[in-house]
Parts: sequence; structure tokens; C-alpha cells
Amino acid sequence: MIKKAIILAGGLGTRLSPITKSVSKQLLPVYDKPLIFYPLSVLMLCNIKNILIIVKKGEKRNFQAALGDTRDLGINLEFKEQIKPTGIPEAFIIGEKFINHNSVALILGDNFFYGQGLTEILKRNFTLKNGARIFTYPINDPHNFGIVEKTNKGKKVRIVEKPKNSKSNLAITGLYLFDKNVSDYAKKISVSKRKETEIVDLINIYNKKNKLKITDLGRGSTWLDTGTIESLLAASTYVQVVEQRQKYKIACLEEIALLKKWINKKNIINRIKFYGNCSYSMYLKKLVN
Repeated sequence: MIKKAIILAGGLGTRLSPITKSVSKQLLPVYDKPLIFYPLSVLMLCNIKNILIIVKKGEKRNFQAALGDTRDLGINLEFKEQIKPTGIPEAFIIGEKFINHNSVALILGDNFFYGQGLTEILKRNFTLKNGARIFTYPINDPHNFGIVEKTNKGKKVRIVEKPKNSKSNLAITGLYLFDKNVSDYAKKISVSKRKETEIVDLINIYNKKNKLKITDLGRGSTWLDTGTIESLLAASTYVQVVEQRQKYKIACLEEIALLKKWINKKNIINRIKFYGNCSYSMYLKKLVN
């Protein structure tokens, strides 16, 4: 069972410039809460309480200010700063001490996941002990993502980074599960033509060893990479529609923690004081009344 996870919230966010000139993209709003709440909520729903957030240099205090005292969320949160972004696999090198030879999950800080039954799908797969697991999602623009191509009647797969032409539309989402060897493997990856290490190269190490497993999220789930203005707006609109229709909040960290009995009403009250007079606090008040 995976008990540790990393959120990679570094990077320069150049596709969102000039907005990201003064703030990390993971702190930008997705409707009524910072983007970082969404990947964090996915991990909490999967019963992960020990989490490392990797942020770009100088941003640690801003993330701490946004998240507040996470003891009131019932989780153990650590931070590491990324001096210079050199690729997703670097997360396992920066977080090597945190991982400490355990299996670990990695979720990208700008990824949005939501859907009926999604939590149960993920929880079933968080039992990984050996090898690696990736999660795929069907998309219309495979040339913008890492893609899984099935060969030999589906018995073998090929992992391709942003192919110009591909018969497959199964994109690799920003959620990965790896075994205790991941930090050692990450150190062996060479820099690509893009002058960074590629996550597909790390995945391919496991694939060549026949230790890669794949879960397709498919219909009923929503996955968005919010790294562009258009996708960030789409995520905000999606959350707005769902929340206003259902009267429930997506990625309410306090509600998740309360339902899991990690915290009590006193912790919720502390969080209400932290947020101040706002609609989010009004929602939290309903949880304790």
C-alpha cells in the first residue's frame, strides 16, 4: 500500500505567462480555491497523509500561506524547493530522502481529476508494491502529451512522448505510481533534446522490464492538464457548474479529512478562522452545524 506521495508544483508556468510572473501556477484560482487543492484532494481521498510538495525556489512561504496549518487537515506536509526545473523525474531525486526506499505516488500540481467512481479506481491501484503504474485518458490531441500505444494485440505497449502521428489517443495523465527503485532509476535518465529529463524515459525503464501496469480512467472521469489559459478556464467553469448544481464542493480538503475522521469539529473551526468571511468558510460552517 502506497503511503507517501509527492506533488510536483515547481516549473516556470511559461504557458500561463504573464499571470505566472508573480505567482506559481499551482496557486492560481480554479473557481473558488487554489489549484493546489485539487491534486492534494486526490491524494487525501486515496488515504495518503504523508505528502511532499516540491515548489520552485522562493515559493515555499506562499504555499504555506495558502494552505495554512495543515495539522488541521490531519496530514503531514513537507516542502522542498526546486532550484531549477529539469524535468519531472527530478522530483524523485529531490524527494529521495522523503521516499526512503518506499513505493510512492507522484501527481503533477497542475492536474485536475474528478469523476464518479474515480476515487475507488485509484484506491484499488494504490496497493502497488513492485513496478510502476500509470493512468491513461482518451483525448483528441495526442501530439501534446505522452501517449500509450498498444502493440502485439495489446500484449505490449510503447510509450511515446508527444508523437506527430499516433494511432492511439490514450494520454498519460499526471498521476504515477512507482516502487522503491524509482529514485535510483531517475538518476540514470539522460537529458533529452528539450534539455530536461523526460517522464516517459522513466516509465520506459519499467516497461522494458515488463513491470509497467496501465489503468485507463475512461468515461465517467474528467482529467485536465491546466497548464494553458484555456484549460485553466475550462477547469474553473467545470467546478463552478458542478458545485452550483450539486451544492457540494469539489476538493474541499477539510470535508475529506472530516469524513475520514482525521480531524474533528475543532479543526474545522480553526480552518474557518483561517479563511475568514468567505463562501468557502460558509460551506465549512455547514459541516459542523
